[in-house]
Amino acid sequence: MLGTDFTKGSPSWLDLGSPETTAAAAFYSGVFGWDFASAGPDAGGYGFFQRDGRTVAALGPLTEEGADSAWTVYFQTPGVDATAKTAEQSGGTVRAQPLDVMDAGRMAQLTDPGGADFAVWQPASVKGLERTAEDNTLCWVELHVADPAAALDFYGKLFGWRSQEMEAPGMTYRVLSTAEGDQQDASFGGIAELQDGGDKPRWIPYFGVGDADEVVGRAQGNGGSVLMPAADVPDVGRIAWLADPFGAPFAVLKPVPRT
Repeated sequence: MLGTDFTKGSPSWLDLGSPETTAAAAFYSGVFGWDFASAGPDAGGYGFFQRDGRTVAALGPLTEEGADSAWTVYFQTPGVDATAKTAEQSGGTVRAQPLDVMDAGRMAQLTDPGGADFAVWQPASVKGLERTAEDNTLCWVELHVADPAAALDFYGKLFGWRSQEMEAPGMTYRVLSTAEGDQQDASFGGIAELQDGGDKPRWIPYFGVGDADEVVGRAQGNGGSVLMPAADVPDVGRIAWLADPFGAPFAVLKPVPRT
C-alpha cells in the first residue's frame, strides 16, 4: 500500500490545477479539513495542502492553455530526463519538458499513449508527500483508459511496474505494484478499462476516509458534485466519485480493514 518511503514508480506527489485556487482551497478544507500553506512569493500561487503541518497534496493555478481543472499524479523516478525520453519513444507525449523546481527536485509533465496525463518527480530537498494511507490523505491511484494492456506495457517500460489481474463486475481490474518488494505490500493503484460513455482517460486519486457517505455530504454542501454515489465494493470498501466546484474529479474510499 501507499507509504512515504518512495521507490521508483511510486506515486510520490499529487497536485491540483484550479482556475480559482482560493475557492478550491476552501472546498477541500471543508471536505477533508486540510489547511493551505503558500509555497512563497516566488511560487506563482502554488502551495501545499496540509494536515497537522504535514503535506498531503498541493494546489496551484492552471498553467496550460485550455486545461481543465484536474488532479495530477506524480510518479517517482531516479532520472526525469531519461524517463521523459523513454515515454516519448514509447508513444507518449512530453507536455512540459524536464525542469528544476528550485531546490525541491526535477519534474516533467507527460501524457501516456491512451491520453491520460501524469507527471514524474526526481526528488532533491522535497522527497514527496509527507502523509499518505490514512484518513483524509491519498491512499490509491487509478488509471481509466481504453486499452489497459497497452497502458501496462507503456508504464512497465517507464517504471517496471508489476500487475495482478482481478475479476470485477463487467471488467478485469489490474492491481499495480512497484518493481521492488512484496507484490501485495508494494501495491499502490490499479488500471480499469474506460467504460462506454465514460469520461476521458485519466488518473483518479483516491483519498482514504472514515465515512464515505459523510464525506459525500460535505462535498455537496461545499459546492461539489457526485459523479458516482457511495457504494460498497466487496473486499475493497465503500467508494464514491466526486468532483470539486471546478470539475476536478477525485474519489474517496472507506477501506475494508486488512486482515
